[in-house]
Amino acid sequence: MHTTLGSKDEWVRCHEGDLPYSRDIKSSIKYHRNVTLKGYRSLVYSGDHDAVVPFLGTQAWVRSLNFSIIDDWRAWHLDGQSAGFTIAYSNNLTFATVKGGGHTAPEFQPERSLAMFRRWISNKPL
Repeated sequence: MHTTLGSKDEWVRCHEGDLPYSRDIKSSIKYHRNVTLKGYRSLVYSGDHDAVVPFLGTQAWVRSLNFSIIDDWRAWHLDGQSAGFTIAYSNNLTFATVKGGGHTAPEFQPERSLAMFRRWISNKPL
């Protein structure tokens, strides 16, 4: 972000109407399909308490890619507790939920989100 400590007095999380972009992409499915079909690994995740984009909607668009299931829907764990659910598809696509996570899952569940990401980035199963 190229900021230095003390250069900003107050952090404002979201801006509405003052960012120089337009919301003109109605669906990113074709872009995601293009990337995954080229073999790039993908992690798609949602907080299971996301009231803005419920995980069932994200799960539906992942399913719409029609990739084969490699590792079926199951719980993933952290410290002996369920931390969410995950499913792995062909074309290196993993979908996961973060238990207790809201729209910005790492904000609400930083430990679970970090564990999920560390395992994924290390190519280890959730």
